[in-house]
Amino acid sequence: MALTHPGAPTATRTAQGDLHNYIIVTAAYWADTLTDGAIRMLVLFYFFGLGYSPVKIASLFIFYEVFGVVTNLFGSYLAARLGLRVTLFAGLATQIVALAMLGLVGPAFLTVPYVMAAQALSGIAKDLTKMSSKSAVKLIVPENAPSALYKWVAILTGSKNALKGAGFFLGGLLLTLVGFRAALLLLALLVTAALVMAAAHMRGDLGTANKKARFRHVFSENRAVNLLAAARLFLFGSRDVWFVVGLPVYLYTVLHWNFWVVGGFLALWTIGYGIVQAAAPTIISRRSAGERRTPDGRSATWLAFALAACPTLIAVALLNHLDPTRVVVGGLITFGIIFAMNSTVHSYLILAYTDSDKVAMNVGFYYMANAGGRLTGTVLSGVLYQSFGLIGCLWAAVAFVLAAGALSLSLPRDLAPTRPIAFGDGAE
Repeated sequence: MALTHPGAPTATRTAQGDLHNYIIVTAAYWADTLTDGAIRMLVLFYFFGLGYSPVKIASLFIFYEVFGVVTNLFGSYLAARLGLRVTLFAGLATQIVALAMLGLVGPAFLTVPYVMAAQALSGIAKDLTKMSSKSAVKLIVPENAPSALYKWVAILTGSKNALKGAGFFLGGLLLTLVGFRAALLLLALLVTAALVMAAAHMRGDLGTANKKARFRHVFSENRAVNLLAAARLFLFGSRDVWFVVGLPVYLYTVLHWNFWVVGGFLALWTIGYGIVQAAAPTIISRRSAGERRTPDGRSATWLAFALAACPTLIAVALLNHLDPTRVVVGGLITFGIIFAMNSTVHSYLILAYTDSDKVAMNVGFYYMANAGGRLTGTVLSGVLYQSFGLIGCLWAAVAFVLAAGALSLSLPRDLAPTRPIAFGDGAE
């Protein structure tokens, strides 16, 4: 990207610098996202191959999700005070450490507590880089442009999930071709390259640090943000309660798919899920008086209740002994389409509902709820699958989605979004 001449307006130079840095941070985030998806498949299948039960496998991811909650709680505060550049580099470096912990030791060291600790670091890394990239989008969106903000959020979120899906496939493939340890070391090289690239090419800081930010600002006093965060918790719990442990184990043990086929299928599902997210503004936008409008609380409500039908129909079909392959594959595709649109609407609404002077803290609070939903779903996925099978996981998903829909009923409608601002602008 060409630099502006010395006499160019400051605002123009700042906008170009923000766009350049945004491209760098997004590329780094993509590398970490690909790695994160691969780690998930590597850990899940490697330890299942060693004879670990679904509950033990779920326990390996508990710290990953717990520290996702903690990272979003404290990370937004640190980003507000120190800037997004610091959180981005810290996230990439932490991921390298996590990969080295798993890839440089022999099988004797891979005990449950040790792997949980490594997964904790991986969870911290993933959420620091995610927060940095998703927050940086506000630096390049023009003021008072909700449609543009909605599209940028959709594209970033969609591309992230498409790459995570590719990571699922990569993890299963690497486990088959080169084994557990070599796969992890290759992934460590990928993240190292991303860190070096970001450090070498980022210009100045990413956003503006705010030394006046206080930790208490993390907890939102905005009712809309709190309702949306609660709905987000249940939405992501509804996915992970059957997707994290129950579904992969079911595909492997009941449908007799091998590791790389399971990884490839979940990869294609997640890639498709990401494509739908990127296209969500076109798919679900409303029109009023001939003009396209951005979504509001009604959009989140009807999408949640529509989503509840998917796990319900899958569970009923399996109870009636219909072809499990067709039922699970078809149901999962439908679930993914509706879930992707619902997730994208949430990602837009958190920016639309956020008070402009507290954006950093409100976004962190929202993603803390997101991580809390993943944690709850991950734990229940192993417990419910071991006790009640995939059908038990599906009924739990139904309950979670209905809770998300009920909370969404109270979300504001036709609320004019606030001005998007830099992540570090959250003042007292």
